[in-house]
Amino acid sequence: MEAFPRPVGGASLLVAFRPVRRTVIVVGGNTLAASRAFAALQAEAKVLVVVRGGLEGACEELRWRAGQKQLELLDFDTLPTSQARPEDFWRDGKALDTFIYQLPTKPAMVCVTDTVVGPTGYRRCYDAAFAIARECRHRQIPITVADIPDLCDFTFLSTHRFPSSETGSASPLQVGVTTNGHGCRLAGRIRRDIVASLPKDVGGAVEKVGQLRMQAKESQGDGEGQDLNEDGAPVTPNEPVPQRKLEETEKDRGRRRMKWVAQVSEYWPIRRLAQMSDEDMAAVLDGREGLRGTTPPSTGDPSHAEGNTTTPVHGLVLSPPRRGRIFLVGSGPGHPSLLTVATHAALTKHTQLVLSDKLVPDAVLALIPPGVEVRIARKFPGNADGAQQELMEAAVEAAKRGLTVVRLKQGDPTVYGRAGEEVLYFRAHGFEPVVVPGVSSVLAGPTFAGIPVTQRGAAESFVVCTGVGRAGKEVKLPGYDRGRTLVILMGVARLPQVLETLQSDDAGAIKRRDGRAYPSSTPIALIERASMPDQRVIVSTLRDITTALDTVGEQRPPGMLVIGWSIPSLWEKGDVNILDEGAEARDEERVRTWLGGKLWRVTEGIEAGWEDW
Repeated sequence: MEAFPRPVGGASLLVAFRPVRRTVIVVGGNTLAASRAFAALQAEAKVLVVVRGGLEGACEELRWRAGQKQLELLDFDTLPTSQARPEDFWRDGKALDTFIYQLPTKPAMVCVTDTVVGPTGYRRCYDAAFAIARECRHRQIPITVADIPDLCDFTFLSTHRFPSSETGSASPLQVGVTTNGHGCRLAGRIRRDIVASLPKDVGGAVEKVGQLRMQAKESQGDGEGQDLNEDGAPVTPNEPVPQRKLEETEKDRGRRRMKWVAQVSEYWPIRRLAQMSDEDMAAVLDGREGLRGTTPPSTGDPSHAEGNTTTPVHGLVLSPPRRGRIFLVGSGPGHPSLLTVATHAALTKHTQLVLSDKLVPDAVLALIPPGVEVRIARKFPGNADGAQQELMEAAVEAAKRGLTVVRLKQGDPTVYGRAGEEVLYFRAHGFEPVVVPGVSSVLAGPTFAGIPVTQRGAAESFVVCTGVGRAGKEVKLPGYDRGRTLVILMGVARLPQVLETLQSDDAGAIKRRDGRAYPSSTPIALIERASMPDQRVIVSTLRDITTALDTVGEQRPPGMLVIGWSIPSLWEKGDVNILDEGAEARDEERVRTWLGGKLWRVTEGIEAGWEDW
């Protein structure tokens, strides 16, 4: 037997690197370069971005940050010995090496991002990237090259920085996930799942514990407490805390206080840590009262008492059929608490086979009892019609064998859920399906995002449409009506075409739009994974939503678009004078106030109250 585990290769050495006031060089001008530059700026590094073509070759975010003096942006073509011809790719390595040699200090790292296509269509070839990597390694400068793992000394994790629960600004807490090159998009999904599973105030908890640690150190005075840290503590913080001495030295007091910090960090609930007051911190550091915990309050709900059961008067009971039957069931927008009683009963009591759409979340599928077969639709791009036919055939075949089949659809089956096609198909094959309504994301999605689809003084009506027609054909979108909210399902993937149709006055757009064009200042909300823990809402204007979506990272299907003046109507103090006479004249000012002077705003997750459902 081996006393200690054998190392298994293939992992990365994960470190939290702080290049404070050191130089980070980013080569490239695409949105990935902007992401790398922003990460370095958050780490308080000095950022130099080298772009072929200078400002013209840089994306909008890099140009803006250069204009704000947050970073320095240089034209690669102005570097000494830069390539004059495409075949002289090796000169780029020499050019960057000469540039680095002239810097006052050696850079902390180099990030090459233009190996993926940038705004101008330029893409660096492997040999040119290799030439840069070779020179960096010669100078012992760590380098990462996008999409070329064999040239990388390190790679970036898929990260998330938690906000402060008090101020809403960024907290010190970050989490990162890497698959070591085995699935970058999957790393993003795993990161979102991890983030969604943690309490919303975990960032605030880290801030409070940081304050507690600092107070424990500063209480020593004259820097004597600077050698106190939790890093050298035992694996468990339960090592007994020494009893107070009658004459306790400052160092003894500091060590005892740091152990109290370690214990509250390990055992207090996250929410309790995030809510620590100055008095709580003083009590922890003093230690006279010990560690005060929290006791969950009693619910006081009489329905939980033993033997207290009730039966609803009005209950829809789906009786087990004598012959095979098919249920078309709506699962709601995603949150399992939004299932109807009928849907819950169909999934947990009556079904023998579930044929589910691929966007129905795991939280809903987890309700299905073990032993019930579940098949997930293979509705990937280009295969939707084939997968639809496959599921309908499977439902009929199972029903003919006497099984109860639940055809599970997201939202409501009849709202762009192809329920009509399936009803007619099943009826033609001898089965009259039972359609069980579901909560539609058309209403639930905006509500979870804090957006009313109708609001007195802002939106008198709403209309729902799809961003894509049958067999991928374009659809005719409604024209602009100031008092109407437009909800578009399945339109995010075609956002540029949707925006052109809504705003443009060229002949093609007019043909695809039923009415006048939308002003570019019209508010728009992109709601992704509505009602789920990793819900994301991006609000902006028609003018800037594309840039916003390109900047915030990978998309999170399913997504929906909400367009209209109901979006800012309930934000903070609210704005319900939108339909007043002459209100259009203040639209640009109204948008600036709503967005706080920014071009867009991103909100992650759902309200804390839904955590307990």
